[in-house]
Amino acid sequence: MGYDRYVAICLPLNYSVIVSGRFCILLLAISWMAGFLFSLAFTLQLARLPFCGDNEIDNFVCDFPNLLNLACADPLANQIVIFALGGSVALITFLVIITSYVHIIRVILKIPSTEGRRKVFSTCSAHLVVLAMFYGTGAATYLKPSTISLGHEKLASLFYTVFAPMLNPIIYSLRNEEVKKAARKVMHPGKESCRPQ
Repeated sequence: MGYDRYVAICLPLNYSVIVSGRFCILLLAISWMAGFLFSLAFTLQLARLPFCGDNEIDNFVCDFPNLLNLACADPLANQIVIFALGGSVALITFLVIITSYVHIIRVILKIPSTEGRRKVFSTCSAHLVVLAMFYGTGAATYLKPSTISLGHEKLASLFYTVFAPMLNPIIYSLRNEEVKKAARKVMHPGKESCRPQ
């Protein structure tokens, strides 16, 4: 999405050539394949660990850190591999997004009119909100201090795995004018004039 916004704002005349249907399918295939391979690597790392005793996770999700805590052996090697793989994916995607938005901001600052800047920035606002929500809750879930309570940990993982993905399409759809009108009708039903049927 960051690359799409970059091309739309920084290279608008070349948008239809660069962001073709074939290119979108390629990006989708790469992201699915990378997600599958990284999940497979994480799963294989966990499968190497012996588990014994009480295998009950006190959380809403069966996540890698929670599973590593149930291992009977020292999971340090697995933690290093999982941290390196997960960290590299998060860092690479974050750097690509940041680089795209640095270029977008440079273009926005060159636009002479305030109205033009506002329109261009509003194009990116939904994506920025979703990114902040995704990376913010992800950081709260995985980069938390060890002193955080279990209740806060459960709340953060619930927000990261359920609410953030659920709000994602809602945030993007609020850019659509028809969706805005329908939301206004639902929130303020008395303002619509009664029409005979």
